[in-house]
Amino acid sequence: MQNLINITDLSPDELSGLIATAEDIIANPMKYANACQHKKLATLFFEPSTRTRLSFEAAMYELGGQVLGFSEASSSSTSKGESVADTVRVVGCYADIIAMRHPKEGAPIAAARTAGVPLINAGDGGHNHPTQTLADLLTIWRERRTFENLTVGLCGDLKFGRTVHSLVQAMARYAGVKFVFISPEELRIPKYILTDYLDPAGIPYQEVTSMEEAMPNLDILYMTRVQKERFFNEADYVRLKDTYILTPEKLTNAKQDLVIMHPLPRVNEISVDVDSDPRAHYFDQVKNGKYMRMALILKMLEVNV
Repeated sequence: MQNLINITDLSPDELSGLIATAEDIIANPMKYANACQHKKLATLFFEPSTRTRLSFEAAMYELGGQVLGFSEASSSSTSKGESVADTVRVVGCYADIIAMRHPKEGAPIAAARTAGVPLINAGDGGHNHPTQTLADLLTIWRERRTFENLTVGLCGDLKFGRTVHSLVQAMARYAGVKFVFISPEELRIPKYILTDYLDPAGIPYQEVTSMEEAMPNLDILYMTRVQKERFFNEADYVRLKDTYILTPEKLTNAKQDLVIMHPLPRVNEISVDVDSDPRAHYFDQVKNGKYMRMALILKMLEVNV
């Protein structure tokens, strides 16, 4: 596999293979300690990031490799007017693999054409975030040991939430999955997700505004923050940002084996009082993201351990 732009670039069998590798890394970390020795990962982050960038860097270091790159657009030659395509082509001369985040949807597709080395989309605007979905899938797998016959509730900013879009595309390929989309009218799931991925496959879904009404039926609850950086009008952001706040009281009627997830960062959409609930797995997602990125790097560099 040359590039990872969209989670659907990986087949369900390939996803299972990555999960198996990640679980082996968890069980036998020293087995992989020098797997990418003399290999270099470039992290090109044209948009701010904490978890994703550091997760990629930690993943490469734990594989024995090295990391170079930048953490904001102003640190790159794009601030001088260089095109993203040229930047990536240059960096491809220095590195063996690239992880790139960009605020514009579709930018990784254009970058991949000139990179010359495997390129991973680390998030493009409000479009896709495939490696966060890898973290999400490993989290679900380790808690449920299946992706089938689950009711998945996604709550909050479903319009701009690239992590939501990628997760729906991934989960839509498994039998018996149902979706409940919980959002205000202004932040509903984009139509293309419904018409391109769910409707053709006859996958059942609901669009609702009440978290409490949906709660008893959910196996997975995927919370998201309302993203200030995606709004053109601050007044709209202020009006919508506190629409959904998960508290212990709102979990009263939830299933005992509910898996509560969040791609982070959170603002206040999950109360810190929920953190001690054994059903809360959003910090597990962070750890799982590192392991899945390690597995992905190995696959893309065709390193066998």
